[in-house]
Amino acid sequence: MKKTRMGLGAIAVVGTAALVLTGCASGGDSGDSASGDSSAIISTNGTEPENPLIPSDTTETGGGRIVTSIFSGLISYNADGTTKNEVADSIESDDATLWTVKLKDGWKFTDGTDVTSESFTKAWNWAASFDNAATSSGASFFENFKGYDDTAQSDLALTVVSPTEFTVELSAPEADFPLRLGYSAYSPLPESFYADPAAFGENPVGNGPYMLDGEGAWTHNQGIKLVTNPDYDGNRKPKNGGLDINFYTSLDSAYADVQGGNLDVLDQIGPAAFQTYQSDFPDTNTNQPAAVFQGMTIPQYLAHFGDDEEGKLRRQAISMAINRDDVTKVIFQGTRTPAKDFTSPVIPGYTDELKGEDVLSFDADKAKDLWDQADAISPYGDTVFTIGYNSDGGHQEWVDATTNSIAKTLGIKAEGKPYPTFAEFRTDASGGAMTGAFRSGWQADYPSLYNFLSPTMATNASSNDGKYSNPEFDELLAKGSAASDVDEANGYYQKAQEILLEDLPIVPLWYANVNGVWADTVSNVVYGWDSVPLYSDITK
Repeated sequence: MKKTRMGLGAIAVVGTAALVLTGCASGGDSGDSASGDSSAIISTNGTEPENPLIPSDTTETGGGRIVTSIFSGLISYNADGTTKNEVADSIESDDATLWTVKLKDGWKFTDGTDVTSESFTKAWNWAASFDNAATSSGASFFENFKGYDDTAQSDLALTVVSPTEFTVELSAPEADFPLRLGYSAYSPLPESFYADPAAFGENPVGNGPYMLDGEGAWTHNQGIKLVTNPDYDGNRKPKNGGLDINFYTSLDSAYADVQGGNLDVLDQIGPAAFQTYQSDFPDTNTNQPAAVFQGMTIPQYLAHFGDDEEGKLRRQAISMAINRDDVTKVIFQGTRTPAKDFTSPVIPGYTDELKGEDVLSFDADKAKDLWDQADAISPYGDTVFTIGYNSDGGHQEWVDATTNSIAKTLGIKAEGKPYPTFAEFRTDASGGAMTGAFRSGWQADYPSLYNFLSPTMATNASSNDGKYSNPEFDELLAKGSAASDVDEANGYYQKAQEILLEDLPIVPLWYANVNGVWADTVSNVVYGWDSVPLYSDITK
């Protein structure tokens, strides 16, 4: 999903820059962990995972919060986005190309087997393997590894030196390489995984702070039950007894459950509660910045929106026909901020002064003129412009407001196209089967401009659901990734975004805050830089 530059804490690196993310800690009750019941189960919200729980095939938030709870990688992220070594004892390089990783002794999977160098190298080769492309959507996270090939079988340049030491050779220098290694695609896997990956995905064996509560702990479309891993001794030692992650198809239902004492922690508020959540939960709520971007993808495979002059004009017209200020104020009650780029204001390198960003401002006259220019190339006629969305995510209100703005401004028919569940929505989006535009969002895997841009818009990237491709954009991403320092890299990423502001494969809409509430029976509720609660710290 993403990448950037920041101080790496205990990790030894070459040429990194310091980063402090602001506004990323909840104002909730810090509490005293000693006052909580260490066996108490914390209930929280979630959604049905899109895929089996294989780390390298989990690129959406429903599965992501589960995978990161049951697996631990080489590093872990703090609430503010800074890092600590987790399974790694050190990650070092003299040239930012050849990296030596040393592991801490004593780490085990929950099946009792050791976490070794091969647990990482074999898992990474499997994830990057062309043969496993159907079950490893995270392959693109290995694209800068020497030996990676997206058209044939990869053989990553990974060398096992000993059970607790291995090396990684990259295709180009990357000074902040360790930063990405807390993302789930880089998780280790036990040997049992390879015998039957499909079965493993239903009952995964991890090495993280939590583990599944036995066979059948995952009840599809209902929830998953996790208990603490008694052998875990990493940075995220649980102060509770486990998690009940309940899958909701309605945010309003989840909110009502917190009000009724049936849910402990909720990390997303539906539009119906925007005006009341702070008064409903005066001492147990948060409204804080998070690394979440929200936009609208207009696939290039749609008629009238291809990779040509007509398509470019129509995308720009659609963008300028959306009154973002009104939508964020009226529909979101100030819990969103109109977007000025394709990333997030909490990410280092962010700027709201990119060349061409005026295409993200409402201008009815300019929008209509651009649309008319496109009609002169090929008439749009009575075609209805639709925005697809999942009904279980609280999106109908903003979609209705946005389509009304587009219809009124351009004089066309525009309406929402709801899908009952996120899983059904994602099936069509990832499968290239959308019949119109559709909502899209990105929650950072790690704090970086690159992490927002590459996975969603680089040619053939794993989450490039709009099938966008621009060689000039790809080249700028590559230059930024290989840059020797943060400022140089961010300069390339900003230039890459200026290309996006012309092409608009994804129309930026707004940045999201994390708006959460929790019951007064729980304490130590902190929402991280990526908007996900730090579950291990919560007490009850």
